[in-house]
Amino acid sequence: MKPGFGKQAFNSEYVVPIVFLALSLLAWQWSGLSGSFVFNQVVNRFIRDGILVLSLVIPVVAGMGLNFAITVGAMSMQTAVLIMIAYRVSGVTGILLATVLGVVLAVILGYVIGVILNRVQGKEMITTIIIGFLFNSVYQLIFLVGFGSVIPVLNEEIILTRGIGVRNTVDLGMYRNTLDKLWLIKIGDLEIPLFMILVVLMFAAAIYYILHTRFGQQVKAIGSNTQTSEVLGINTLAVRIKVIILSTVLAALGQLAYLQNIGMFDVYTAHLTNDVISCAALLAGGATIKQAKIRHALLGVFLFHTLFIVSPQAGQNLFHNAALGEYFRSFVAYGTIALALIINIRTEKQYKKA
Repeated sequence: MKPGFGKQAFNSEYVVPIVFLALSLLAWQWSGLSGSFVFNQVVNRFIRDGILVLSLVIPVVAGMGLNFAITVGAMSMQTAVLIMIAYRVSGVTGILLATVLGVVLAVILGYVIGVILNRVQGKEMITTIIIGFLFNSVYQLIFLVGFGSVIPVLNEEIILTRGIGVRNTVDLGMYRNTLDKLWLIKIGDLEIPLFMILVVLMFAAAIYYILHTRFGQQVKAIGSNTQTSEVLGINTLAVRIKVIILSTVLAALGQLAYLQNIGMFDVYTAHLTNDVISCAALLAGGATIKQAKIRHALLGVFLFHTLFIVSPQAGQNLFHNAALGEYFRSFVAYGTIALALIINIRTEKQYKKA
């Protein structure tokens, strides 16, 4: 390790979480919200967004930066869920079929994204942003024009009155909290959805295991130095494609957890902020665009969403304007990403000088 680099790495990992923790505690005090309410909301956000945030870890380890194309995985699962609703497949059967179809779509689209990113090495982050916009346009076209015209729909309740296109909002009553209610433990005012917490932790354990397999060692080697990895005989292009497929599949599964938790499906907008929110949560936990660990993802969800929950009420109490709290939440999301990028650039410069 070069002199001074350890100190910069320390700063990169701990300064952002400390800032978030301090802001969260202050905003909580100003908000006047009860501890039980904040706890329940944070746990709810943890099981809702935990898998989505975890889906970002492996691409960062592979040196591909923040994968903003996780929205494609989210759209894959949303497509599968809408097909199940369109053909009235409800309950656990509907969730299982949606899972299978969503994963298949995510694998196919993840492969396409991986091939594209192999052609733009070093510019993956900006490319994934553009890819997200591109696939979103295709997604919008399918459900605004395709459903009811090219694609027959049995469930006419979700179709617009003109007979073509899906309504803006679709009720997910047939799937709402299907998983959240399993092993739900209530202790006073606290509600602990034990099953879904274990599911998120299971995904975290699976990613930890993957990163410690032979494939995981290849991923780390590529993230450290691509040229050296090729000299060692690692098929870097194939590994990078697998990384993006895995990230896209995890994002699809994370979106399923998100949708069944929300219970209402905003067809055209539900996926739009998942990339920014998830990236900001990962960075809030201490990750950078060059380094991410499981603990960064799990800690980041708690810190980021705690501030998200308490800031509107804090804004209302301090300035008698809840809108300021809402604006602050958007500022925090984008500001976190900007701060992490600045810290990362500063760290690299210090490393090169050392």
